[in-house]
Amino acid sequence: MAASPREDAAAAQRCGYVVIVGRPNVGKSTLLNRLVGHKLSITSRKPQTTRHALLGIKTRAENQILYVDTPGLHRGPERQLGHCLNREALRVLRDVDVVLFLIEAAGWHKGDDHVQEQLRDVHAPVLLLPNKVDKLKRKGELLPLLKQVETRGAWAEIIPVSARRGDNLDRLEEAICRHLPRQTWLYPPDQLSDRPERFFAAEIVREKLVRNLEQELPYHTAVVVDKYEESARGVRVDATIWVERPGQKAIVIGRRGAMLKLIGERARRDIEALVGRRVHLKTWVKVRSGWTDDARRLRELGLSR
Repeated sequence: MAASPREDAAAAQRCGYVVIVGRPNVGKSTLLNRLVGHKLSITSRKPQTTRHALLGIKTRAENQILYVDTPGLHRGPERQLGHCLNREALRVLRDVDVVLFLIEAAGWHKGDDHVQEQLRDVHAPVLLLPNKVDKLKRKGELLPLLKQVETRGAWAEIIPVSARRGDNLDRLEEAICRHLPRQTWLYPPDQLSDRPERFFAAEIVREKLVRNLEQELPYHTAVVVDKYEESARGVRVDATIWVERPGQKAIVIGRRGAMLKLIGERARRDIEALVGRRVHLKTWVKVRSGWTDDARRLRELGLSR
């Protein structure tokens, strides 16, 4: 009996997990958002913005690519939170079909050595991606780096890209699809992630904290959505911003509440763009001493397993 058109289509499908790794602040989240075509992962110019392994789903022709953004891998974190971020990044490498290893096109960094060490036992093909080529003044500046990295590892391919501008990403996706296993898709073709909307609401609030507060404070903050309710009038989001010390609480709130108001207004607009409905966002700031170095509290806040 001949196979049905539906069976033929399923037999042609490819699907697999593609993990994006690299040291902090090399552009992993920007790359995920650009590849998926939607803003799923929060971004900032500050390192270690990403705290969760985040799945972004891209269905293209017969291929379903399951991109996983990870926290930046770094050597010797000082706090328990840093250890948790490293474990989260390494956990997703256990069962992966393709690895995208981002470095900066400006040159190999000692932090890249540490990431490469973590890939020693990974049997999946590794595509090395020199990112931020748009920041090079001349294209010829890239050639010395390409020669340097060719012998550093058994790369499946080396593909220079610009995650910010989208340069060379079509070539990258073609290379990824060649390495995907033949299997039926794991998600519906219109699904973008496996995370609920309340997760993205919390991440959006945290992004505004990272972008609007001073250099060190964002790493001592966490956001928990206590209530996410949908009704005919829109969506109500109640969120708690956790900090470690009373002085940090004062910084987040700002003079006469100005900073908290600014963060809330900017977060609300982005949440409304995400859910396509009117959003009523209420935020509180609370102190929880030493949470970044407390394994139990990190689990309570959803930052450790």
